[in-house]
Amino acid sequence: MFNPENPPEFETSRWFNAEKPLSREQLKGRVVLLTVFQALCNGSLKHALPQAQRIAQAFSSEEVAVIGLHSAFENQDKQTPGAVEALIAEQQLTFPIAIDKPNVKKMPRTFTTYELQGTPTVLLFDRQGRLRRHYLGQVDDVRLGAEIMAFALEARTAPRETSLAIERGLQMALVDPSGHEHGDGCGCGHDHSHGHSHGHDHGHDHGHHHHAHDHDHDGCCGHDHKHEHEAPSKA
Repeated sequence: MFNPENPPEFETSRWFNAEKPLSREQLKGRVVLLTVFQALCNGSLKHALPQAQRIAQAFSSEEVAVIGLHSAFENQDKQTPGAVEALIAEQQLTFPIAIDKPNVKKMPRTFTTYELQGTPTVLLFDRQGRLRRHYLGQVDDVRLGAEIMAFALEARTAPRETSLAIERGLQMALVDPSGHEHGDGCGCGHDHSHGHSHGHDHGHDHGHHHHAHDHDHDGCCGHDHKHEHEAPSKA
């Protein structure tokens, strides 16, 4: 069962803009923004990748790591590592980008283990490596920037109570995006339902949120499935 408190390792086959492969363990201590995309996905090209580049330029790489993950599950013969390399040069992307490890006629490995539903997807991890946000489709720059800054203000060893206080502050200050329409960059066009709930000894939701929108746009690529997860309680 997928557990946002201890997400699985990234499974990759090749990296660009990085001297060596990056792992979740190496990235702990920094806030991590992972943008999952496809080279032929309009939402990825028009919104997600330019947004990731803006964030990489706006935040210190010592505090916030921005990573791209190319997970090709459509037209795989056209979305080769060479095509990704050409896209990186065309869009002048400077942050590390990995190729999701293939899985022989199935969804790529990281895409599968993280139970993703389409592209673009944005995953946001806190300094302790916990998955705190999961967005399918277009995310507003202001909202995402505010969440990154909030998680960056958490200490590397912050107790759970601190994280809960941050989440309450974000919920009070930011409007829930699920109640708003998105433009052509939104990643939908398929049916999906996906939620996580987390039981803890404090009796509060820890704050991992998955936002998905049932709109039909040309900006996204996705596959049809429904699932719900409940992370195990911590004693």
